[in-house]
Amino acid sequence: MFDSGRIPIRHKAQQAGIRAACQLARDILLKTALEVHAGATTAQIDRFAAAEIKAKGCKSAFLGYRGFPGTICISINEEVVHGIGSSRVIQDGDVVKIDIGIFRDGWVGDNALTVPIGKVPEETLKLLAATEESLHVAIDHARDGHMLGNLCASVEESVSQHGFTVVREFVGHGVGRKLHEEPQVPNYGTKGAKPRLKAGMTLAIEPMVNLGGAKTRILADGWTVIAVDRKPSAHYEHVVLVTEGEPEILTWRERMFPRGVADLNPVPVKLVV
Repeated sequence: MFDSGRIPIRHKAQQAGIRAACQLARDILLKTALEVHAGATTAQIDRFAAAEIKAKGCKSAFLGYRGFPGTICISINEEVVHGIGSSRVIQDGDVVKIDIGIFRDGWVGDNALTVPIGKVPEETLKLLAATEESLHVAIDHARDGHMLGNLCASVEESVSQHGFTVVREFVGHGVGRKLHEEPQVPNYGTKGAKPRLKAGMTLAIEPMVNLGGAKTRILADGWTVIAVDRKPSAHYEHVVLVTEGEPEILTWRERMFPRGVADLNPVPVKLVV
């Protein structure tokens, strides 16, 4: 963990810049998610997102980052994160993770969700619901004066009660001028561990949760992360502003599973109006 003195604190004008970037990233994510359907290729989805990003006058925060070749990350089933658009065809029963990051006026917006396609097994839907629920449990800890360790520990505590495991090699992060800033935001941790959160911090909180074991490996493309046991994985992400009051979700959208695992009928993705 980092000393909170090393984590950027954004003043109101900077917060406005991050907020605008995050809301645009949210809009592009939702429009892209609506294009995800059985029969489409992941390359088609990537191209759609690229056109949306260009039309909005911003740029992908992922394309070219450390050599990453895609505009967005699109990962299916056992692919955890960092999947690359290709000729792979999306099938009925798949779960498709869409992760979109952009630069707008020098500020980063970053968010992700998992889209179920057609008839998805109940246990996989439960995984998605539990993962999204853990994101909101964690967000509730993003408060001025709270310890980051409590936020991180809450994710693992939330999903483990349903028998799921968090990915440990890949974590959330601070966000602002750069895609990845301090602090790291793991989905596990020790309650009470520093740093202490302060108003003005902006955190990308992103639970990555596996149906089976936590172990992952990277495929030969050098990017795509998969669950070693090839069981499905889920990924949801929001950028959150720590304030002196309630946490502000800068990438706010309606929840896919408003009641968590109590109701496994996902609400269809729809644009924010």
